[in-house]
Amino acid sequence: MLVSEYTIPGVHVRDHLIKVPLDWKKPDDASIKVFAREVCDPTRKQEKLPVLLFLQGGPGGKSPRPVGGGPSWLGEALKNYRVVLLDQRGTGRSTRIESATMAAFPNGKAGADYLSHFRADSIIADCEHLRKTVFDGVRWETLGQSYGGFLTLTYLSQAPEGLAACYVTGGLAGLSATADDVYRRTYPRVAAKNREYYQRYPADRDRIARIAERIAADDVRLPDGDRLTVRRLQTIGIDFGMAPGYENVHWLVDEAFSDPEETQFSDAFLASVMSLTSYDGNPMFAVLQESIYGQGNGATGWAAERIRSEFSEFGEESRPLYLTGEMMYPWMFEEIRSLRPFRDAVEALARYDGFEPLYDRARLASSEIPLAAAVYFDDMYVDAELSLATARHVGHVQTWVTNEFEHDGVRQSSAVFARLRQLVRERGGPLG
Repeated sequence: MLVSEYTIPGVHVRDHLIKVPLDWKKPDDASIKVFAREVCDPTRKQEKLPVLLFLQGGPGGKSPRPVGGGPSWLGEALKNYRVVLLDQRGTGRSTRIESATMAAFPNGKAGADYLSHFRADSIIADCEHLRKTVFDGVRWETLGQSYGGFLTLTYLSQAPEGLAACYVTGGLAGLSATADDVYRRTYPRVAAKNREYYQRYPADRDRIARIAERIAADDVRLPDGDRLTVRRLQTIGIDFGMAPGYENVHWLVDEAFSDPEETQFSDAFLASVMSLTSYDGNPMFAVLQESIYGQGNGATGWAAERIRSEFSEFGEESRPLYLTGEMMYPWMFEEIRSLRPFRDAVEALARYDGFEPLYDRARLASSEIPLAAAVYFDDMYVDAELSLATARHVGHVQTWVTNEFEHDGVRQSSAVFARLRQLVRERGGPLG
């Protein structure tokens, strides 16, 4: 259903809201709403343009908003496409999952059962319904960033007939990698990022140590009342995998104290740490982080927490203090206000061992859909070796391996998406 249509500087917008089943295996039971924003060049709004579906990273991330022209790839895409910005189920203007949602469930199992319908298989079923009902069933192209690449592999496994070509940036998932496999590879890469950070900002070794010691010694409270712990401080390292990450962390700790004697944390520092670590705007990112690796290989069982014990350099007492990355830990659902309502459901998800496979290896191997993927050699979040192993098992794939960009390369430079499109065009272009 078209709910609104308008033009903003540089972009013509059509907003769509559709009803879909909560459980695609039981389409007559409960339903939810899924929102998608269709954007194009205002001067071409009457043209029949090819359609590009953007698959957002995450999990649990809403689509980018076209503010100031949007991310760099969007400007490049609007030269040729009508672009669909999907708010994946549970996010943005789709039926959201937040604290009030979880309060309605009688126990953790009921909450986990509900959350299990917000994984890649359900998202791709939503995409196909949107394609068929709103976009006349035309084959469309997809651009998958990070987790959007995981979704792309599920799309190629479930419904390749809907696809004309696929582009993936930093998101070729390991087809059979367990959560343990992923984190055992991730911690060394995060450690390498920490070493590089401290080489760039050597004075921050002592500064971050002093911050940690003050936090450990005192009852430091964030503006929302949460206690700031050392392990919560460590989670700001999630930014190390992005292009401006080192600088963001440096300038944050640079103004950590409000007095020269460093006895009092600044209000700005505490507010920034709260914002960076609270998950108010995207709780699903934390909630579903490990379950995306569950696919017929047993319970994930808080893999990031278990595997962390194998890497002593990430201990709270270690110096220099190493910051962590995209890992989610059980204590977060106790200590972080916005995540507490999800605690019981996430505990149940961590024990759940019935997740179905998300990727069809035989179908991927025989795929005829052109796929071009940027593999970032130094990617902190998605292991390049696993990505290249996946590429060897997918038909009609081309990989571009580069260390020119970090994980957010497609947002930083329009050249990334342009390069992937060129790779597909050189091999005959998208399917008709």
